[in-house]
Amino acid sequence: MSARRTALTALIFVAITLNYVDRQMIALLKPTLQTEFGWTDADYADMASAFQFAAAVAFLGVGWFLDRIGLRRGFAIGVAGWSVAAMGHAVATSVGSFIGVRAVLGVFEAAGTPAAVKSAATYFPARQRSQIIGLGNMAPNIGAVIAPLAIPVLALAIGWRSSFLIAGGLGLVWVALWLAMRMPPELPASAPEGTRPPLAALLRDRREWALIVAKALTDQVWWFLLFFLPDFFHRVFHMSQATLGGPVALVYVLAGLGALSGGWLPSRLLTRGLSLNAARKRSMLLYACLILPVPLVLFATSPWSAALILGLGLFAHQGFSTNVFGFATDVFPARSIGTAIGIAAFAGNMSGIAIIKFAGWSLGHGHGYAPMLAICAVAYLLALGAIELLVPRIEGGTATT
Repeated sequence: MSARRTALTALIFVAITLNYVDRQMIALLKPTLQTEFGWTDADYADMASAFQFAAAVAFLGVGWFLDRIGLRRGFAIGVAGWSVAAMGHAVATSVGSFIGVRAVLGVFEAAGTPAAVKSAATYFPARQRSQIIGLGNMAPNIGAVIAPLAIPVLALAIGWRSSFLIAGGLGLVWVALWLAMRMPPELPASAPEGTRPPLAALLRDRREWALIVAKALTDQVWWFLLFFLPDFFHRVFHMSQATLGGPVALVYVLAGLGALSGGWLPSRLLTRGLSLNAARKRSMLLYACLILPVPLVLFATSPWSAALILGLGLFAHQGFSTNVFGFATDVFPARSIGTAIGIAAFAGNMSGIAIIKFAGWSLGHGHGYAPMLAICAVAYLLALGAIELLVPRIEGGTATT
């Protein structure tokens, strides 16, 4: 790999890492902010839902925007926008203003993943693209590890407002480096594969509905834990903002390992002679079973044992999620996979809004975390059941329906 492509890879990785640090900060600082501003659990759920809804709607159009304006400027606008929104948290003083900056953050952060994938397709040869995309998929977990280790300590040292300003400022430094960089030459696009099917035709496709249902059922788990994991350790184990970083980081380290295993396992099963259908679905079944014990975290006696249980749950989520994207590549041609995944990602974000709102209601009415954890436990078996029902057999790039 050339020096310029290596530098480009590093910038992509840093951008997606910052993306997840910025979105996670409010969850990590919730105990401090809740005390200062008197938020209720429903208020916090509204803030989280504002981010989710804005990101979901933006996701439907961000690919078109990047294609229209160009990757170089489009990615810079996305990172600059979410960095300024992150800094805007420092001047927010009411529930309404926090909801506003969270919504703006969601709109601009929607550019992160599609821009990273477009970068891989634009500047890297086919043989290297999977590695670049894989690194991009690892970056959210790295961000989710860095944030709980760094942000609470930083907030205690210099204050929560300054923490938001520094995090946003790092994004603006990234924009300057991105625009100053001499990009590698763009590689020729692949040969056209025909006309992209219209949206209406895609929505009549059983394979698309398998993908939609799977994403809607499982993405809600990621969003619920992303927004409420620090609060869980604070509420259940009475951990302070300064001490909850370690257990939260452990959870996301295990999640990162799950992402790696999700790509390795089906490939290993294929080399042992299993069919694509069996390799993909048996991998999903394993991960769906691994998350079943997650409600046992309510009986954990220490934050570290709780972190191991929740970490196993997110290990399973990331492994299953990797295979959901793999399933999409199994059954959809390249010309329509972007649209197919975009629709499913919208569904996943909307289900995230629903469970976040439900969590706010459950916590506010004294039901605790048990209802959400029960949903997390069964969601993956239900998702696999939907895939099996709608796509009984995957056969090397096609599927029997």
